[in-house]
Amino acid sequence: MAGIGFELRKLLRKDSLLGLVQAYAYAGVIGSGPWVLSIVGILAIGLLSASLGASSHGVTQFQVSVTWLIASSLILTGGVQLAFTRYVSDRLFEHKHDTVLPNLHGVLCLVLMAAGTLATVLAFTAFAGENVLYRLLMIAGFTQLCAIWVLTIFLSGLKRYRAILAMYALGYGITVGAALLARNWALEGLLAGFVLGHFALLCGMWWLTVRSFSATEAVRFDFLKPQNRYPSLLIIGVLYNLAVWADKLVFWFYPDTSAAIIGPLRASVIYDLPVFMAYLFIIPGMAVFLVRIETDFVDYHERFYTAVREGGSLETIESMRDEMVLAIRQGFAEIGKIQTLALLAAIIVGPSVLAALGISALYLPLFHIQTLGASLQVGLLALLNVFFYLDQRALVLRLCALLCVSNLALTALSLQLGAAFYGYGYAAAVLLTLLYGLFALDRKLHRLEYETFMLR
Repeated sequence: MAGIGFELRKLLRKDSLLGLVQAYAYAGVIGSGPWVLSIVGILAIGLLSASLGASSHGVTQFQVSVTWLIASSLILTGGVQLAFTRYVSDRLFEHKHDTVLPNLHGVLCLVLMAAGTLATVLAFTAFAGENVLYRLLMIAGFTQLCAIWVLTIFLSGLKRYRAILAMYALGYGITVGAALLARNWALEGLLAGFVLGHFALLCGMWWLTVRSFSATEAVRFDFLKPQNRYPSLLIIGVLYNLAVWADKLVFWFYPDTSAAIIGPLRASVIYDLPVFMAYLFIIPGMAVFLVRIETDFVDYHERFYTAVREGGSLETIESMRDEMVLAIRQGFAEIGKIQTLALLAAIIVGPSVLAALGISALYLPLFHIQTLGASLQVGLLALLNVFFYLDQRALVLRLCALLCVSNLALTALSLQLGAAFYGYGYAAAVLLTLLYGLFALDRKLHRLEYETFMLR
């Protein structure tokens, strides 16, 4: 299977400005495609439905319901995503390709059972006063999303980025189209379109997986064996996703910044839209992150450990280590430069974008600080990826715990300080975690040869 690294190297080998632009454009679309398509799809449904006469209250209920579905499903499956990806990586390294698909079916069975059970209990307790059709659609949407996140991270680990993007484009195209056609049925119609589109996305991603692997058994649960478990990765996955959503959850549950929308679900009119808009400005940083990680860094990382395993000379090992360090430094420097430009662009076009969406200019300061926070998160994501390649799970666990605790604490503090400080808690938490991570990375790279030879 040709990964994105192969595609990027092929474009970069053109040694021209056009090749460079094509490589970064390709990486930007692939790297942030699912995020962008998800955000744009949900916003498009809301804007188009409202313009075509759908109930504004129903549109708001739909967007809030979907946001909660996405957040809760990511937190629930975060640990499974990382742990199972590591399990698959180990099996591929051992050339046991025939065990991958049956175990994927096994993990999907467990995820669907757990998600379905949890969603059903909540639907008939916390949402007992809501329409039965709405509750059934919420159950279906939640279970589908849980399975989709597992398949997304699985295919991402196999470098099937382009296929993932194509499936997301198809799924959200169906979602938007079906939701608009069913808008006359208000909330239930919009939600039915969402479920239909994600069913198509789920089926498409499963079909891609089946085409990629052959198997003699339908279902296996080898990943549950003690030697195949990765408790630290389970905790990391949950903590990271909880950390990313922590500030949103604080704003949703704080009475002064939120309102009840449907059942127990709440939303923050002040906070939510600027946050989603800010994430659209991370595309340039994601492009740089993907190009540097999947070309320079991965190349020297593989050469370094190949030289270690195969008894390469000390000069070769040190040379590959130095090149790997240089690739990391250049990558972070480029991410910093490009996200600075993205932040400046957000400052320039922010007033026009908010005006076009009918949003008050009073939201501009929050939008700016959220864009800064999202830009810092790109750097943190690159840092965590480097640590995963170096197999520093304990350190990644500490970073995720720090991000989660600091985001909760600093966001709560910002609420007490007043509206002028909204958003600063999230940005400060990401900055604090990033600085600690960079300090730890510098120390690890200085001790890389020692730890590789003496501690493994």
